[in-house]
Amino acid sequence: MISRVLAVDLPRHVGERVKIAGWVHRRRELKSVTFVVVRDRTGLAQVVSRSAGESGLPEETVVEVRGTVTANEQAPGGYELTEPEFVPLSEPAVPPPFDLYRPGMAASLPTVLDHAPVALRHPKLRERFAVTAASVAGFRSTLDGLGFTETHTPKIVSSATESGANVFGIDYFGRRAYLAQSPQFFKQALVGVFERVYEVGPVFRAEPHDTARHLAQYTSLDAELGFVTDHRDVMAVLRETVAGMVDAVAGIVPVPEVPAEIPSVHFADAQELIARHTDDDPRGEPDLAPAHERWLSEWAVRTYGSEFLFVTGYPMAKRPFYTHPDPDRPGYSNSFDLLFRGLELVTGGQRLHRHADYLAALLARGEDPAGYRDYLDVFTHGMPPHGGFAMGLERWTARLLGLGNVRWTTLFPRDLHRLTP
Repeated sequence: MISRVLAVDLPRHVGERVKIAGWVHRRRELKSVTFVVVRDRTGLAQVVSRSAGESGLPEETVVEVRGTVTANEQAPGGYELTEPEFVPLSEPAVPPPFDLYRPGMAASLPTVLDHAPVALRHPKLRERFAVTAASVAGFRSTLDGLGFTETHTPKIVSSATESGANVFGIDYFGRRAYLAQSPQFFKQALVGVFERVYEVGPVFRAEPHDTARHLAQYTSLDAELGFVTDHRDVMAVLRETVAGMVDAVAGIVPVPEVPAEIPSVHFADAQELIARHTDDDPRGEPDLAPAHERWLSEWAVRTYGSEFLFVTGYPMAKRPFYTHPDPDRPGYSNSFDLLFRGLELVTGGQRLHRHADYLAALLARGEDPAGYRDYLDVFTHGMPPHGGFAMGLERWTARLLGLGNVRWTTLFPRDLHRLTP
């Protein structure tokens, strides 16, 4: 029996008879020779055949090939298989509506998404999800090293996390339930168990935004830690986490430098900067517009040489009810956003941890605490000062790769218009 050899390992088998297996990536038939490029999970392997009969294998047909490994500088990877024997492992493939062998994907985004199971075979598209996988591995390994425990919390919940709007309601055995907007309530409760927790999982937002940065379902990277002084302790952990994610993908794509200390600017000061140096005056607004995030990112590059920028102290009016207020600046919060290359990438901050403060915060917003009874109960049993953050994985990958739409970094996007494939 000959074991399968992967394309990347061919250099170790020069002169040997080996077996490879994969998809017919490209076929080129010349007068006296046929070149068949076979693709597997590690790369491409060229097969050289003197038999015209091998030219009948359509691209994307799954094949097994036995041949002799021969060095050839002009072949992909510098090696090829000669004297081949082909064994089809599937029926002849129907060609997709685009060429997967071309260096770039020429099809439009809607066409790619309509045919995602096949389009994702393109090496360039596939590489994006190698970046995603490495990023998650870096997220996990960094937080593991900082004493965090990975958790897995329910995605069906009895009440909304952020508010009563923008949630997907479902019938749960005759009762009203919702798809979780985030693991926020659970990860806070678990600070009381493990002190430091994180989770990688799907979240659901029924937001009516048909934009390049919004999805109805995305993967959230969440972390929560106890015994913090304020939100700056959370920012320090986030900085280490981002650096770990960057290190994890450094061998795949070019990566940005993460400063030893990411620069920061208070929300009010950021508005002053924008008002002073642009034609826009956002002072008095409770949030930053996308154009303001872009300008601030450019300012951070000019001023600090950093592609990352913390904006801290957002107004309490635009933060969730569980956000801790800034004791020194009424109306502002101990919260932050991390901007990266012109876009808000991470939101986080210090949370309330006293039961009485939660009751007051909810009543001040006109919400009935009874609707959050299960969530609030844990704070009657002693919770430390804590805080955390959440990052959208698809948005991170899109920013890292310079792609303008998060759907390019989402395997099977769910948005206002797309429920298949």
